[in-house]
Amino acid sequence: MPRLQREDDIVRVESNVYTVSGSNTNWIIVKDGDSCTLIDTGYPGDRDAVLASLEAVGLNPRSVAAVLVTHAHNDHIGTAEHLRALYDVPVLMHREEVPHARRDFLNQVSVGQVLAQGWRPGVLPWAVHALRAGGTTHVPVCEPEAFPVPGELDLPGAPVPLHTPGHTKGHSAYHLPGSGILITGDALVTAHPTSRISGPQLLPHMFHTDRARALDSLAVLENVDAGILLPGHGPVYEGSAKEAATTAREHATR
Repeated sequence: MPRLQREDDIVRVESNVYTVSGSNTNWIIVKDGDSCTLIDTGYPGDRDAVLASLEAVGLNPRSVAAVLVTHAHNDHIGTAEHLRALYDVPVLMHREEVPHARRDFLNQVSVGQVLAQGWRPGVLPWAVHALRAGGTTHVPVCEPEAFPVPGELDLPGAPVPLHTPGHTKGHSAYHLPGSGILITGDALVTAHPTSRISGPQLLPHMFHTDRARALDSLAVLENVDAGILLPGHGPVYEGSAKEAATTAREHATR
């Protein structure tokens, strides 16, 4: 059976909410009995780790009621099509992210852009790691679906999508009101191998489709009533969403 790389890959954040660390990226399991919502699915190379993380919390692929996508970069949808095609798991996202997930187009940092930044500390080691994990693999979601209704979704954890464009046009964060948890995806992270900053921050410029909109989207996050943030990259942040967004904005405007 596949195994996670380290015992601390899975962090139990709340009684039924887990954040899992893969290849420099995170996914979230929101459990409700023998069902769950899976938010993001790591790189293509993380597939065994995604399946192992479900097993570790007493679930399996057929337990996944839906995959919620923060955005359709390879490091977040790597296992989504596998779950959809083999287990009929719906893959849901903001309507503006649907064509991106189908790969009608690709708004993702290019190899050329990465090489141009290769002089920066951490960039080349990260790039090698990303390539090995499937960062440039063609992994479309063949039948992505837009959220069926506005507001709260009828899924484990009752997640509420929050449109936070900038990193991509259809990027969404997810609020779990009952748990006081905000899942930020790449709208706000707490660390990244290419960043020299620790704590709440935007990713470096090259990763964003529209950096100005990404900065504006911090205003969406800061108004959320949450005391725990689960980012797409980096460790759990314990503190208010307002504090985290303020810190990220300060770092971005220095």
